[in-house]
Amino acid sequence: MRRRRGRGAVTLLAAFTAAVTATLFGALTLTAVPSAFAATLFGDDFEDGDATGWSRSGGSWSVVADGSRVYRQSGTSADARAVAGAGWANQAVQARVKPIAFNGAGRHVAVLARAQSTSSYYFLGLSNTGSVVLGKRLGGAPVTLDSAPATVTPGTWHTLRLEAFGTTLRGFVGGVEVVSATDASIASGRAGLAGHYASASFDDVLVTDVAGPSQPPSPTATPTVTVPPGSCAASGAPGGFASVNAWGQNGTVGGAGGPTVEVDTAGELISAIGRSGPLNICVRGMITVPAGMHNVASDKTIVGIGSDAGISGGGLTIGLPADNAVTSPPADAVHNIIIRNLTFRGASDDAINVQMFSHHVWIDHNDLCCGYDGLVDIKRGSSYITVSWNRTHDHTKNMLLGHDDGNAAQDTGRLKVTYHHNWFDRTPQRNPRVRFGEPVHVFNNYYLYNTDTGVACQANAGCLVEGNYFERVEEPVTNSYAGPTGRCVARNNVFVEDSGAPDCSGGVQEASAYYRYTLDDPASVKAIVTAGAGVGKIGG
Repeated sequence: MRRRRGRGAVTLLAAFTAAVTATLFGALTLTAVPSAFAATLFGDDFEDGDATGWSRSGGSWSVVADGSRVYRQSGTSADARAVAGAGWANQAVQARVKPIAFNGAGRHVAVLARAQSTSSYYFLGLSNTGSVVLGKRLGGAPVTLDSAPATVTPGTWHTLRLEAFGTTLRGFVGGVEVVSATDASIASGRAGLAGHYASASFDDVLVTDVAGPSQPPSPTATPTVTVPPGSCAASGAPGGFASVNAWGQNGTVGGAGGPTVEVDTAGELISAIGRSGPLNICVRGMITVPAGMHNVASDKTIVGIGSDAGISGGGLTIGLPADNAVTSPPADAVHNIIIRNLTFRGASDDAINVQMFSHHVWIDHNDLCCGYDGLVDIKRGSSYITVSWNRTHDHTKNMLLGHDDGNAAQDTGRLKVTYHHNWFDRTPQRNPRVRFGEPVHVFNNYYLYNTDTGVACQANAGCLVEGNYFERVEEPVTNSYAGPTGRCVARNNVFVEDSGAPDCSGGVQEASAYYRYTLDDPASVKAIVTAGAGVGKIGG
């Protein structure tokens, strides 16, 4: 078992994952968890394969593989609890929790605080009755102190955080405070996990000694910082589809009109991106976040300071939870997002994932590589997006547009995306791979040694590929790569160093029907893009 103690470990783990978005708690006043320096009292990620130090009562507990290694309670016929740590008075207990199954109504999976025994503790649970429950046990049945409505879906990870400081109890889900109470029944105890007649996986348990403020701050109370000119550049506007007036949004302005905050820890970053309302977020340094995808709420600008800011260990999701039954854009679709000047490394899933009819997104001047799945994946009806001036490198599954050949109901007539002035540097495939979207406009990009394909246009997609520079790309443009064919038009491109010829057929809508643009001379694209793509290249 790997323990994490001391202040340095908190930079890596004291994050409040936005796994349950604000849309699940629409009836609540949402308050983001504030950041603070904390000492780590206890931590366990179970990566060493054992659960030494945990005391158990009921159920069937074991360390298993679930992506990474996790602590699982696999039975539903018992009131199962596990506790660890010392007898702390003040503690904030956080863990990633994945409900699996419930046995009957009114059951829950939970994190515990001030556990004096396996039958005396405070708990914050996800209930199968559609709620988050803050409660206590004093040797008998659970007693509810506060609750709030929530959608609890088995098989989905959520991050729970229970704070017990003095007589104040506060419960957070995905970095958002949703329940609170005052109670003096239990003064101190250990941290713990519970499956109250329910099975679940638990991971990344973290106990710290810092609570949030005593009163929930309003959005206007967020500290505003003065950022030196050019150090957190948010100026400029996108071209391409992110500039189009559509779906009730005129262009993409991100956090314009909102306050500016600077973040340099995982907790600060995840709290900020999940807040409601316009916000400009300046990222300082490389921030390691917990594994998984962290949700970005509408009207956000996220910009790195200088050339060494970024995110590692996890990724960003722009969009509501995936739902195949939804076939038209919902009113609460995530929109108006800018992500610029950030380095993405080692994502456990996608580096950036855009889904569920999210629209008006500008992904610009980033450096992305070395993740698990896609670097920039766009899917499930998302549209009016511009991906520009990014350098992607040393990664196989680069950019996917449209996730499945069978998703025509959500994607047809959508997935309108512009890719321009990107440097696809040794990314073998998906540069991008396209399904259903039309028009998908790919212009003035530099392709270098893409050993499988450049642009692959499938499943009745319509791709306009023009003014690009292909170097050592065997199959630069194709509409017959795999699966159902698409349509593509390739014109005015440069092919050098044994690059192949386009394999294109069919007609495609013109991008000029949606927005104006000017092509750079394709012979100059290599020099233009290598000089301008990536981080540290945007002005103040």
